[in-house]
Amino acid sequence: MNILLVNDDGVLAPGLNALAQTLASLGRVVIMAPESERSGFASAITLDRPLKPLQIAPDIWSVNGTPADCVYLALHGWLDIHFDLVISGINSGANLSDDVLYSGTVGAVVEACSLKYPALAISLAGNRVRGYQTMQDYQIAATWVHDFIAQGLATLNAGQLLNINIPDQVVLGEFKVTYPAQRKLQQPLLPTTDARGREVVWLSLASQQQKRDTMPADAMADYSALAQGYVSISPIALRHTSAQMITDLQQQLATKATRLL
Repeated sequence: MNILLVNDDGVLAPGLNALAQTLASLGRVVIMAPESERSGFASAITLDRPLKPLQIAPDIWSVNGTPADCVYLALHGWLDIHFDLVISGINSGANLSDDVLYSGTVGAVVEACSLKYPALAISLAGNRVRGYQTMQDYQIAATWVHDFIAQGLATLNAGQLLNINIPDQVVLGEFKVTYPAQRKLQQPLLPTTDARGREVVWLSLASQQQKRDTMPADAMADYSALAQGYVSISPIALRHTSAQMITDLQQQLATKATRLL
């Protein structure tokens, strides 16, 4: 098995390297990751300057770009390797609810899924994880990912994306299949002034998670699963337009079409 690893915390991040070390027993593990942190870049790719992939060790590449850039390079031939699985993480911090739209961790594997590769986005969730500095801090989560792949990879289809959030616990319990909750921003903009008295504004992601009305009553939201100590596994769909959406819009506009002629 050939596994491509990427992240948005940078090629030297302990979560990434803990995962690489732990997954080595499953096959060949290749890292292609941003040279520095690229959080919040979602699926952005770089078009305004050339990329410079740099091999810094055997099977470890650093790229002056985004997480999606790294996947784009690796899966379009820069590396002469056929990959069986793409994994992004382990991210330092949760990727829950609507935050998956902004996440570089998730954005990297969205790129992989668009190219029909099975992919996992892995995040470690907890109040202390932002301060973690060593691979050992991520070892429990990395071992869980190893076991999950060893036991369940055969069930992953081409282009399937799972967003997995692992609670920062000494003992991990069961997992729950969840859905991304809906995020309600508490204060989207934080106006202030800089050191020279100029008006500036910070974008705030502080929010409360809410259940989606469109989900079955017995379905569990990702944040609820984490709060109860479960590993949260959310399938993410890439298809933005469905056949039903086409039919609904055709019917909606049918009566108005003559007015536009």
